[in-house]
Amino acid sequence: MLIDATNTVVGRLASFAAKKALLGEQVNIINCEKAIISGSKKEVFARYQQKRDRGGPRKGPFIHRMPDRFVRRIIRGMLPMDKPRGKQAFKRVMCYIGVPEEFKGEAAETLPEFNADKLLTLKKVSVGEVCKSLGAKWYEV
Repeated sequence: MLIDATNTVVGRLASFAAKKALLGEQVNIINCEKAIISGSKKEVFARYQQKRDRGGPRKGPFIHRMPDRFVRRIIRGMLPMDKPRGKQAFKRVMCYIGVPEEFKGEAAETLPEFNADKLLTLKKVSVGEVCKSLGAKWYEV
């Protein structure tokens, strides 16, 4: 299953992907940097900055700065990682920045029921912006 994360609420996307992976499907998510987190930019940035600064180089929590790993970590939180089926499901989930060459010709599924335009609030920020505020060094393709 190939999912396009453009303008999709990241939490809803993550729960959908986790359920599909637990059912045994291979889940590939493209355009992770364009997924949306609801909330004001200031509050969202502050929450993830505080979470990142809480840990150290040897002791967690480890907050990934790259958008693909950031989204994959959110999905990991929705899987039962203490059980073997959760670990196997996590191996079936892959996230990508942009659209890789192997998926160029394929039609990606968009999830209209998880679209960020349906949010009641106008305050939202993309995963790419959050990652850049955390110090990610990636460039849009």
